[in-house]
Amino acid sequence: MADETPTLKDFALALYAREGVPPACLALQEATGLDVNILLFAAWRGAVLRREVSATDIAAARARVAEWHSEVVKALRTVRRRLKTGPSPAPDDRTAKLRAQVQAIEIAAEIIELEELGALAGGSPAPSETDAAALAFAAMAQVVASFAGRPLRPEEEAAVRAIASAI
Repeated sequence: MADETPTLKDFALALYAREGVPPACLALQEATGLDVNILLFAAWRGAVLRREVSATDIAAARARVAEWHSEVVKALRTVRRRLKTGPSPAPDDRTAKLRAQVQAIEIAAEIIELEELGALAGGSPAPSETDAAALAFAAMAQVVASFAGRPLRPEEEAAVRAIASAI
C-alpha cells in the first residue's frame, strides 16, 4: 500500500490555496518577520505528523534554510516587489512580464525550501487523540513566538487560528 501521508510541499500548497490563508500568513510575516515556509512546516508537523514542535525543532528548521531563504527567496521577493513600482522603465508591460517571471522563480525557490524542511521531519504520523487543527495551531503559535521573540499578540493569534481552521 502506498504511503498516503502528504508531503510538506503538497500540504503547504493545498493549505496556502485555501481562502483566508495567504493574507493570514502574510500578516504574520509582516508583523514578526517569520518565514512562512517554517510556519507551514509547523502546521504540517502538527496536523499531518501529529507531532508537537519544540524550540529545538524550530531552531533546526531555521538553520536548515536560513541562508537559502535570506540569499535567494528574500532577494527574489525584493526584486519582484520593486518591479511593481520602479525603477524606470517599470512599471510597464515589459516589466510586468519580467515581474511575473521573477514571481515564478520565487515560488520555485520557496518549493525547494519546503522540500528541505520536509526532509527534517522523517517518520510516519504519531498516534494522537488531539485534533489536527489544535496540534497545528500549537505548532504554528510556537513558530510565531519564536520569530517574534515574545508571546503572540491577539491579532497574531487570530491569524494563526484562521490558518489552523483551514486545515
